[in-house]
Amino acid sequence: MGRNHKKLLNNLEEYRRSSGLTQQELSVAAEVSRKSINAIENGIYIPSTVLALKIAKTLNCKVEDLFQIPN
Repeated sequence: MGRNHKKLLNNLEEYRRSSGLTQQELSVAAEVSRKSINAIENGIYIPSTVLALKIAKTLNCKVEDLFQIPN
């Protein structure tokens, strides 16, 4: 599937890095495994609504900043 799953554009890695967080730190804050964060960043896993909201809250941004549906 690659970085951008065909049904979802993903900016998670960029926002996480600019927040100065590691995958492990973000995973602790979002209450998921580091492997889940890695899979989301690599477009392998599409997060649930609840998880996307937790990640956005941790990164102090909107879900729409992290994930978009391509036009």
